[in-house]
Amino acid sequence: MSHLNAVPEPSRGLVVLVSNTSWYLYNFRRGTICALRAAGFSVVALSPTDPFSQRLEDELGVRHQHLNLDGKGTSVLGEGRSFVGLALTLRRMKPAFVFNFTVKANIYSGLACRALGIAYANNVSGLGTAFLHDSWLFRRVRALYGFANRGARRVFFQNQEDHRLFHAHGLLKATPTTVLPGSGMDLTRFAFSPLPDGPLTFVMVARLLGDKGVREYASAAAQVRKAHPDVRCLLVGPLGISNRTAITADEVTAWVNAGQLEYAGETDDIQPFIRQAHVLVLPSYREGMPRTVLEAAAMGRPAIVSDVPGCRHAIRADETGWLCEVRNADSLAQQMLIAVKRPREQLAEAGIEARALMEAEFDEAIVIRAYVSCLDAVGEPVL
Repeated sequence: MSHLNAVPEPSRGLVVLVSNTSWYLYNFRRGTICALRAAGFSVVALSPTDPFSQRLEDELGVRHQHLNLDGKGTSVLGEGRSFVGLALTLRRMKPAFVFNFTVKANIYSGLACRALGIAYANNVSGLGTAFLHDSWLFRRVRALYGFANRGARRVFFQNQEDHRLFHAHGLLKATPTTVLPGSGMDLTRFAFSPLPDGPLTFVMVARLLGDKGVREYASAAAQVRKAHPDVRCLLVGPLGISNRTAITADEVTAWVNAGQLEYAGETDDIQPFIRQAHVLVLPSYREGMPRTVLEAAAMGRPAIVSDVPGCRHAIRADETGWLCEVRNADSLAQQMLIAVKRPREQLAEAGIEARALMEAEFDEAIVIRAYVSCLDAVGEPVL
């Protein structure tokens, strides 16, 4: 691609980005990858192979290396193999710096980097299942998380509540930290779009997980459509996610057959779905900083989100969106029904305010500068 031709040859060493999906790196860290290459670094994406792995290479000019990592795996043997394989890969690569994204990558790659003396940073983009549920296993996971964080050059957070929680649980100690506005928004790519004509349309864009509030959305959609059959409720996102709380295909089929919602499947471009919607819905149980809410806001769409960390930080309540109770389909349905009755001009004004919030506080350039600044002292030993 033409923009890659202008990137200088790597001259400052190797930077590795580790994640549990290539999809995540392609969609959420594209700007960071391009900035690292423009700064003269060679970049490797270390993640499980998926349809976005080749796009990382072809479109962003990075090398993809397969990572054997199962998002919902819990067997000691399988997880041990994943950790050892990751550590051996990093030892062979000898990177100047490693950026870790998503919970398992933060823990496994953080532990490996700490053992190998490789400089690294962890990114807490959400607490994940290990913090939403409590058991002996998840308590051990949190302990390992703390050990991995304490060896990092820096730990990035996406909201202040997660930051305080990690401090309260002793998962940081003296590690430098920075709270960022999510993964930042490319405000050129996600351009403002006026609200459409036609029936009022809600859209939920998320991985199909119970912890994202998908079941609450389906239940609320049924209530809304019973009162207002002309209202559309779209659900967009991938099935078959490797996670303990994954929604089954049978559940989605039952919702569609009952007329509760329309399922659009997985997409690599959510913009057409946001353009045809008036309000985004995300009743998640907890987030770091929900990307889909930011993307919708950049395009001029208000959101109804659960009153939990991350979600409530992505909106200004009653200005750019509205809050519902977490794990409460009736509360969500009530907010959706209120939105149905609002004049379109009111929804449009909330969308304009949402775009203004993105421009003022969530520009991707803020995030990119923070990551690139980690590399100012690459080569110093990790203590």
